Amino acid sequence: MELTWYGRTCVRMKGRDAVVVADPYAAVVGPTGRGVTADIVTFSHPDDQPAPKGKGARARDGKTLLPTSLESAFVLDGPGEYEVRDVLLTGVRLDRDDDHGEKRGRGTAFVVELDGIHTIHLGDAGALLTAAELGDVGPVDIACVPVGGALTATRAAALIAQLDPKIVLAMPVCDDDAECAEALAKFFHEMGAEPAAQAKLSVTISTLPQETTTVLLESRGKV
Repeated sequence: MELTWYGRTCVRMKGRDAVVVADPYAAVVGPTGRGVTADIVTFSHPDDQPAPKGKGARARDGKTLLPTSLESAFVLDGPGEYEVRDVLLTGVRLDRDDDHGEKRGRGTAFVVELDGIHTIHLGDAGALLTAAELGDVGPVDIACVPVGGALTATRAAALIAQLDPKIVLAMPVCDDDAECAEALAKFFHEMGAEPAAQAKLSVTISTLPQETTTVLLESRGKV
């Protein structure tokens, strides 16, 4: 399976059976400028700042605009268990703040099984998971976690400790580059690693590391 990061919380997961893109946004483009494509699209929460006059297909929430290159994809934006193109996906409801979603609303984390590897995309998570939520998530190999958003570096590391994945993919979500650099430095310090960006991540079951490894990818999109 190959993972590519397109900025914000947008991650593309390419497996043998299908391609899944989590949290795409209207401006996202691939390195060729033709737009990111996928068979399945997941949204962790509605767009917080939807374009009032945006044209094109929208997710079921009516607010989130799909990039034109993804209009033919199968869209998931809520909790439940799904099977699409032989890919198993589980949406787990979670909070985007420590007040049970009172401030920032609730979201959905998606566990995606591709090529036998279980990846959880935590979207814009803002709180630790409850025992019930952890039970719904199950064991994971790769965790995509937001850094610099509602979670502090310490809380993000605690969330990773709950999940105990083999690989952690950091998704910096700050608006300011300096803030993002500081948030990443703190998070990687908590994880006992150094933030060295790489272009993409290719992994198989046999190459999963024995110890938790934290990874930072270069952004392939334009926010």
